[in-house]
Amino acid sequence: MKKINLLGAGGSIGTQTVEVCRLHGIGIHSAAVKSSYKKLADIAREFCTPRVCIYDEKYYKPLKEELADTDTEILVGMEGLCELASDNDADITVNSVVGMVGLMPTISALENGMNVALANKETLVAGGEIVMKLAGERGLDILPIDSEHSAVFQCLMGVKGDVRRQLKGIILTASGGPFYGKKFEELENVTIDQALCHPNWSMGRKITIDSATLMNKGLELMEACHLFNVSADEVEIVVHRQSVLHSAVVLSDNAVIGQMGVPDMKIPIQLALTYPERVKSLSAPLSLTDYGCLTFEKPDYEAFPCLGAAVRAAKAGMTAGSIVNGANERAVELFLDGRIGFNDIGRGVSGALESIALKPVTDIETVLEADRAAREYIDDLFLS
Repeated sequence: MKKINLLGAGGSIGTQTVEVCRLHGIGIHSAAVKSSYKKLADIAREFCTPRVCIYDEKYYKPLKEELADTDTEILVGMEGLCELASDNDADITVNSVVGMVGLMPTISALENGMNVALANKETLVAGGEIVMKLAGERGLDILPIDSEHSAVFQCLMGVKGDVRRQLKGIILTASGGPFYGKKFEELENVTIDQALCHPNWSMGRKITIDSATLMNKGLELMEACHLFNVSADEVEIVVHRQSVLHSAVVLSDNAVIGQMGVPDMKIPIQLALTYPERVKSLSAPLSLTDYGCLTFEKPDYEAFPCLGAAVRAAKAGMTAGSIVNGANERAVELFLDGRIGFNDIGRGVSGALESIALKPVTDIETVLEADRAAREYIDDLFLS
């Protein structure tokens, strides 16, 4: 029986991963959450999970009480997260934590010879050069779980021969979020509840805000550049409101191959766990006639400055990805705390990219320094 290490078991991707494991008899060798200790205890009991990690140490005691009658080993914090990620008694590590916290566990997993199923964008946005080099040197797979990158991966599965030579471009689709068609000025007084109301997808709070600002698509562009070894100019972002075409590739003969399905994460999650085989899925079948019409439009970079900043960062390279990501994480945190406005997220991300000097990515500390500088910039801008 295949076994996985599941980081971020309490979130949307983690919950759906548990459903996939339940359906196909996949074992959960270890699991980690940030704070939802009761959910973690339920997973440990159902799957007889020998090791768990609670990232927020203040929940260690209640988790220990929940699992008092079991032999489950409990780890805490970043050290515990990295230890679970690198546990090679499992077959693959699924990294679905949110934010920069996911970078070090990915590196730990690769350093210990683990293939990684990746749903943590920040791993590649901030540390892509380091992570992809490490995976290449170790001959390890990074299998994408994000629906867009999984779609590209699936399209390229059918290309024979030199894939990179035949890959002319990538089309990343975006739903447009809850504020599609709005102008920047109209978004000045957006509320938290309005920003959290996504039209197609059920996701965590941070990612839902990223979708509302279109930052999510900018992060995905940077991630795609690292995953598929393409430049930012070779990636086109297209607003596709129905979220049926999850993304597509353009080949050297101008053939466009896309992957379609209902807006559901279970297919990309499942493929990452069963690759290269496909098996039955919990996802509903797609009926194109039920949709009737699929639309495609260019994004509005003026209304959504986060997207423009992310594209500029992708083209700039070096530590630009870490800067825009760190600035965005901190700004979104402040927005969700009610301390800044919706449009301030874009102002902060753009300002950080313009103000903080870029450096070559030589090591992980350079990445973390850029991240810290970006967060400090946001605090100085809005809280001073």
